Amino acid sequence: MKTITQYKEDIRVLMAKSAEIDAKCVNENRDPTEAELDYKNEIMDTVKEYQDIIRTMERQERIAADLERPQEPLTVPKDTGNRGSGITIRDKDKFNSLGEQLCAIISAGRPGGSIDPRLYNAASGLNETVPSDGGFLIQTDFASRLYEDLFDNGLIAGQCEKIPISANSNSIVINGFDETSRASSIAGGIIVYHAAEAEEKTATKPKFRRVELILKKTIGACYLTDELMMDAPAMETRVSSAFRSAFDFQVQDDIINGTGAGMALGILNSGCLVSVGAEAGQAADTILAENIVNMYARRFASQTGNYAWYYNQDVEPQLFTMSLSVGTGGIPVYMPPGGLSGKPYAQIMGLPAYAIEQCPTLGDAGDIILANFKDGYIMAQKGGLKQDMSIHVRFMYDEQVLRWVLRMDGQTWRASPLTPYKGSNTQSHYVVMEAR
Repeated sequence: MKTITQYKEDIRVLMAKSAEIDAKCVNENRDPTEAELDYKNEIMDTVKEYQDIIRTMERQERIAADLERPQEPLTVPKDTGNRGSGITIRDKDKFNSLGEQLCAIISAGRPGGSIDPRLYNAASGLNETVPSDGGFLIQTDFASRLYEDLFDNGLIAGQCEKIPISANSNSIVINGFDETSRASSIAGGIIVYHAAEAEEKTATKPKFRRVELILKKTIGACYLTDELMMDAPAMETRVSSAFRSAFDFQVQDDIINGTGAGMALGILNSGCLVSVGAEAGQAADTILAENIVNMYARRFASQTGNYAWYYNQDVEPQLFTMSLSVGTGGIPVYMPPGGLSGKPYAQIMGLPAYAIEQCPTLGDAGDIILANFKDGYIMAQKGGLKQDMSIHVRFMYDEQVLRWVLRMDGQTWRASPLTPYKGSNTQSHYVVMEAR
């Protein structure tokens, strides 16, 4: 049997013979004879036959090569230089539920496990520097719902300004106003003034500071029993619920308490935090109505509607028993007119009030916070939710481990409190009571 190369050479020779007949007809200024036409048709039939043979042989070679090619472990995909491109498939070929995709990911991660081609609809994840951090991206529609629950509907994260980072970058630098005082200028250097006609104008310009956000990893692990993995709907319910609860808690804790080292910079460690002092003679571990009033007075008045109160649940007895002195008596501040029989107000000074676990306990700085995250906090995030699994960590317990990886960073917009144009008490997006 001839090789593909030999068949292609035969085709070239036959086509040359057909061309010779055409050239002869042109030189003699005539049409091809009937015999010449029959010969050309024989040549074309033979060429077509050879082409069919070549296509069949090439197809056979491709199939043989695919069968012999070693299979790449998909949880650590090979770097092809085109990360995230994936394989486009039809909508009807996508996973019908998150639980179904989780089962497919687990199967793909087992030694010798089958690989569902629908996993390629979301590109396999691969960290830029550590190949072993690879995983599968959650299908876009499922990931969007999880992201929405975390970043759009989260109590605190949902209020922060969010900036996406492109695939080719792991950080972003933004210019923010370097403004500490409005006593003599606005935005760190702009001066607006009145001048007489024809007088020379003074040039002014704002002063900026670099707000740099460098992505950090937030990693979560979920243990799944073999029994649970056989029930896709139950696994979806557990994993989705666990993801929302665990990641929302951690992201919220980073925004409040983050040190900025390997995590977001929290407001309690930010340079723009304002601390209000205790009243003279105030007992330890107490909150007075005067404290609330003094904290409220340190906000940016023009942004009042975007503020809210956040407090540790240990603070609630102080709020429920808080009163404001009037003459020789007092009136309740937080309780409704019906007293303990009525529903407590969920507002302080007309602003929403929320109990959260991330606030320090009663008596520590930050046990109650007046905060404006909408105007005062920025977050950066990149890519989707990456997921991988291991069968080894809990092998003796018939459990497997799902790992989630989220890449984000955040910090306050301002680096310091602001001294107002008139007055000496600084103002900020974040106000707390000092420790007492």
